[in-house]
Amino acid sequence: MTKFKDFGSGPDLTNVEPITFLLHGETFECLKAVPGKVLLDLVARTRSQDAADAAETVTSFFSKVLTEDSYQRFDALLGDPNRIVTVDTIGEITGWVIEQLGDRPEELPEA
Repeated sequence: MTKFKDFGSGPDLTNVEPITFLLHGETFECLKAVPGKVLLDLVARTRSQDAADAAETVTSFFSKVLTEDSYQRFDALLGDPNRIVTVDTIGEITGWVIEQLGDRPEELPEA
């Protein structure tokens, strides 16, 4: 018996809609998919850190899951004193994005 398995090359995301969310009237777009390591790193780093390190982990997470333009605008918004985004809201967004990325299809159905 051969001990070999081909795990493929990942899902075809050609027809997958991007994940988007609205915050303070701005639409932010996530990448269609991210490497599994991004989510694993988030889980691993948030379990064993102090508050400052956890904040860095979440910031790093958004830099890896948002498109470049969206990340630049999102980061600016988080620091804008005229449009407050609470830590609770950032946590909600993080959880929602993780949930959406986790729901991405392994394989798309054939048309």
